[in-house]
Amino acid sequence: MKLEHFANDIRLTTLEMLKHKTFGHLGGSMSIVETLSVLYGKHMRVDPQNPTDPLRDYFVLSKGHAGPALYATLALKGFFDKSLLKTLNDDNTTLPSNCDMNITKGIDMTTGSLGQGFSAAVGIAKGLQIQNKNNHVYVIVGDGELNEGQCYEAMMFAVKHKLHNLTVFIDDNKLQLDGFRTDISDTADFKQRFNAFGFHTQTINGHDVHAIDSAINEAKNTKGKPTVIILDTIKGKGIKAFENRADNHHMRFSDHDNTILEETIKALKEGQS
Repeated sequence: MKLEHFANDIRLTTLEMLKHKTFGHLGGSMSIVETLSVLYGKHMRVDPQNPTDPLRDYFVLSKGHAGPALYATLALKGFFDKSLLKTLNDDNTTLPSNCDMNITKGIDMTTGSLGQGFSAAVGIAKGLQIQNKNNHVYVIVGDGELNEGQCYEAMMFAVKHKLHNLTVFIDDNKLQLDGFRTDISDTADFKQRFNAFGFHTQTINGHDVHAIDSAINEAKNTKGKPTVIILDTIKGKGIKAFENRADNHHMRFSDHDNTILEETIKALKEGQS
């Protein structure tokens, strides 16, 4: 599977889903598309026909509000029928606004309370280590989410227990719910901070599938410590008019916004050919 094409399909499918719903978490879904493409398109051991396969790699979307992008990815991989995407956030849906492992095929951890997904991923990695299993655990956390003190407790535990089966992605899109991260709680230099904790750290262009692929390979070959990959991303990536807007975390689309979405969707469909 060509990773650029898969990323294009994920972005297109996510936007079609959100446009159908008329609102949703657009910004943070768009900034992780390429990472999902590389993970599910190449690196993760997963079986859509057996989503609880004990040999699988685990994925935790700690920033659970970006569920639409993950749902699109899972549907494209065949975990469930794409028609279900139209039920996003409906009553009795199996695709709630935030990820829920109890009702959605392919979801390994319920998330949404920010900061807790990071800890859960560390717990999964430690459990696998105790069992001498070689499954790998991947987790995406938001840059704003790292305001939470719980994340730093998880970091210390992961390093102390040498969880080299854990790869953490920071979606460093510079924005959080209420605006720019640096205007709210400046978390400083992520690379310097994670190095200080004892992680193997990398900083890359989070929209370059080849850079992401190379960084994951490096993480897999790192022993004795967990890895963090800091993704330099753009919130709302792929929709120029929406990129880096302070209000793109959750959008309720106006008529003008819908016109922009239609034009973007058309361009992405043309990119499939």
